[in-house]
Amino acid sequence: MKRSFKDLSAAEVLALAISLEEEDGRLLGEFARLLRPNYPRAAADLDTMRKEEDSHRHRLVELFRCKFGDEIPLVRRQDVRGFVRRNPLQSVRPWDVQRVRRQVALMELETQRFYTRAAELTSDAELRQLLGDLAEAERRHEIIAGQFDPTNQAQSEQEAEAETARQLFVLQVIQPGLVGLMDGSVSTLAPLFAAAFATRESHPTFLVGLAASVGAAISMGFAEALSDDGSLTGRGHPFLRGLICALMTLIGGVGHALPYLIPHFWTATIVATAIVVVELIAIAWIRNRYMDSPFSTSMVQVVFGGALVFAAGILIGSS
Repeated sequence: MKRSFKDLSAAEVLALAISLEEEDGRLLGEFARLLRPNYPRAAADLDTMRKEEDSHRHRLVELFRCKFGDEIPLVRRQDVRGFVRRNPLQSVRPWDVQRVRRQVALMELETQRFYTRAAELTSDAELRQLLGDLAEAERRHEIIAGQFDPTNQAQSEQEAEAETARQLFVLQVIQPGLVGLMDGSVSTLAPLFAAAFATRESHPTFLVGLAASVGAAISMGFAEALSDDGSLTGRGHPFLRGLICALMTLIGGVGHALPYLIPHFWTATIVATAIVVVELIAIAWIRNRYMDSPFSTSMVQVVFGGALVFAAGILIGSS
C-alpha cells in the first residue's frame, strides 16, 4: 500500500530524495549512451547533468549519515502517493534527440515542483528546512535543464542535430521503403503484363498481380530484416526495416494490379499503365528528394529499367 508523503519521517524523506537522484542519474546515463553514436554533443550535455546528479546524491548521502546514521531505508517513488512519475525508457523511443531533451527538462521540472510543494505542506520545521534545501538544489538542476532545452540551443547545434536526424531518417526509413517500392513497382510488371496479354482477361491478371505483389513483399521484407541487425550500420531495428520494406513492396505491386478489377480489359490496362508511370515518377522524386540524385538522371534510370521489364512482360505474354 502506498504511503502518504506527510506520514514519512525526515529520514525517509531524505532516503526518498537519494533514491530519486540515483534513478535520475541512471536515466541520464542511459540517454547519453543511446545518443552518443549519433549526437555526441547532446550526449556530452547529458553526461554533465549526470555528474551533477551524482554530486547531489553524494551530498544527500553525507547529510543522511550526519543526521541519521549509515542505514538508509528503502523508500522509492512508487511507494509514495503523489510522487514524481518517471516514464519508462520505452516511452521515449524512437531515440529522437529532441524527445530526449524534452524528457530531461520535464524530469528536472517535476522534481523541483514536488519538493517545493512538499515543503509548503509540511508543518515540521526540520523537515520543512530539509525539503527547502532539496527544492533549491532542484532549481539549480532546472537551470541546467533549461539550457538543455532545444529552444536554447545554438543555431549551429540545432542545424547539426537536424542534419543527423535527417540522415538517420533516410537510412532507417527512406532507404528500405524505397528499395521496397522499386522492387514492388518494377519486378511485378513482367508477371502482371505477361498474364494480361496472355489471357486478355482482367480477373486472372489481377490474381497474378496480387500473388506477385504479396510474394515479393514477403521476400523483400525477410531479405531486408535479415540483412543486418542495425547495431553496426545504424540502420535501425531489423523488424521495423523489414516491415517498411514489405509494405512499400506490396504498395508498389498492388498499385498497378488493382486496375484489373475493372472488367473491361483494355480500360484496365490503360489505367494500370498510367499508374506505372506515376509510380516511376514517384520513385525518381524520392531519390531526388532524399538521396540527392538529380531528378532527370533518376527519371532516365528508373523509366529505362521499368520500360525494359514492362516490354519483357508484354513480349512474353504475347508469344
